[in-house]
Amino acid sequence: MSNIAHKLNELKARISETAEKCGRSVDEILLVAVTKLASVEDIRAAYDAGQRDFGENYMQKILPKMENLPEDINWHFIGAVQKNKINKMLGRFVLVHSIDSMKIASAFQMRAARENILQRILIEVNTSGEISKHGIAPEMAGELSGYITENCPNLILDGIMTVAPFTSDRNEIVRSFRLAQKIKDDLKLKNLSMGMTNDWEIAIEYGATILRIGTAIFG
Repeated sequence: MSNIAHKLNELKARISETAEKCGRSVDEILLVAVTKLASVEDIRAAYDAGQRDFGENYMQKILPKMENLPEDINWHFIGAVQKNKINKMLGRFVLVHSIDSMKIASAFQMRAARENILQRILIEVNTSGEISKHGIAPEMAGELSGYITENCPNLILDGIMTVAPFTSDRNEIVRSFRLAQKIKDDLKLKNLSMGMTNDWEIAIEYGATILRIGTAIFG
């Protein structure tokens, strides 16, 4: 067994244990292995160990990887969406996690309609309040959700995504995740994408349905 396979299996076991402790079923939690620091060989090792969902932040990195990996991989785009990259994104991702403005939603809708593509998306919300992070302000999430529902028939709004502050202060992480959970529930959406290598256990506690983890798998 490769080192990556070992780490992946160990992580999945811990996710299952954490879900059980929180009174949740592990079947409602999807692990997305984040590949921005991973080579094609690393990704293939995780694939061979049974992983099928992978996430990438940068279009220029993901395209050559896609060409050299199995076609049945479910790719997730988790980075900031740039208007000039949307055409390259269409039809390549099962889920785009990072729609954070009406302008981006409108641009995505226009191009998706032109190609007759339906695209599942999440709204990225900046629940940490950090200027360095992408995402719409929490108080604007409802307005963006309504705009997408009413004006973007080719976009299937599936939930909320957030990134917690990078800190050892559990209270700050909890505040961020609890806010994302409330927004998701208030908007009656299905999925909540949050939780990375340093905070995924807290994310499960606060309702995450999608974990985005890279370092714990690929180093």
